[in-house]
Amino acid sequence: MGEDCLYLNIWTNAKTGDEKMPVLVWYFGGAFQWGYTAEMEFDGERLARRGIVVVTVNYRLGALGYLAHPQLTAEQPDAPCNFGPLDQQAGLRWVRRNIANFGGDPDNITIAGQSAGGGGVMAQMASKSNEGDFQKAVMMSGLFKNPYVRNEFFIPRTLRDAEKLGVMLFDELGVKTLEEARKLDAQFIRRTYSDRMINKGMMFTIVNDGIFCTGDPLEGFCDGTRSRVPVMAGNTGDEFFEFIHAENEDRLKELAEKYFGDSAEEFLSYPEAHIQYGQGYAPVSAPEMGVKAAFLAESRMADAKPCYYYRFVPDIPGDDHPGTFHSVDLWFFFETLAKDTRPFEGRHYDLARQMCDYWANFIKTGDPNGYDINGNKLHEWRCYTDADRAEMEFTSDGAVAGVENSSYTKFLLDHVK
Repeated sequence: MGEDCLYLNIWTNAKTGDEKMPVLVWYFGGAFQWGYTAEMEFDGERLARRGIVVVTVNYRLGALGYLAHPQLTAEQPDAPCNFGPLDQQAGLRWVRRNIANFGGDPDNITIAGQSAGGGGVMAQMASKSNEGDFQKAVMMSGLFKNPYVRNEFFIPRTLRDAEKLGVMLFDELGVKTLEEARKLDAQFIRRTYSDRMINKGMMFTIVNDGIFCTGDPLEGFCDGTRSRVPVMAGNTGDEFFEFIHAENEDRLKELAEKYFGDSAEEFLSYPEAHIQYGQGYAPVSAPEMGVKAAFLAESRMADAKPCYYYRFVPDIPGDDHPGTFHSVDLWFFFETLAKDTRPFEGRHYDLARQMCDYWANFIKTGDPNGYDINGNKLHEWRCYTDADRAEMEFTSDGAVAGVENSSYTKFLLDHVK
């Protein structure tokens, strides 16, 4: 760990610099606070064997990646904050300039990420300064929507609100000026931010600075102002459930009327609305809601781009009976199960190979369909649209194509604001 962190890693199977292979640029996750490119599951070898140049990009995190402060704004108004996303952008631009030397095609780039890395992909798609720099995008568990109340985490703060958090951090650090702050040890800044800010629920994240970021990336997706490229996105089955915070059925009814107005009675007619979860009712997957709401908005545009939805729901072995927890699908998409300590069996390796094949096809062409690494035709994966709400489920028995059959989910998507 160190301040000298702005590097990237490249896997290539090219023998010369003129092979024009498709390129994957990967942004890791970690809530914008943690993570690194060398996590074992991000080994790009299996994708490289499929004819893809894989690049994993490092970027600054936490206070050093997302700090805003009035003195910074005054000193560098053209780039006052968002250093983490700007690092991601710098990595992408480095790839554009240099990847041909590694056999890659600078005009066939897919940006992809998981969790906060998916949020980074959303931010890059929404930024007007990236137009034409990539041709496809993948967000794994990184696009969120709460159908009941506003989910603030992935909605950029205003610059002024972010600056207030920066002033608070300076107070915790015991400094008043940028000059004083720059003399501090980076590890001291990191520890102080972690102990005094994160542990109190005050995380630095992407900021609406009016330059790199000009609004909510999800809104940019839904209104068509994003970079209009084909997208693959989805979620695991057991991650990030939102619910209505109600202590009893009477309170549930009150909140349903608040959230859904004249449609509250219809909402309450669904058995799913009465499922108890945590401190409330009506659990629903926030990433599934986010992806599907965005894809429905895209499908209603005159020149709609292809959007492919997946859900990851196989059995995951282990004495802890983990379910399909957040991030577990990464071992499958990268086909790196052999590096994991869980007792995976043959069916898991078969699924990982299949998922990696779908991903590789999308990276190459913007369409996951086609053939696997052994030349076998893959099951058809249709786009998720308003007219055809097609899903691809990755199960213990492999990829299973289907259609959204939950009227409850359809109701929430029809009423989500």
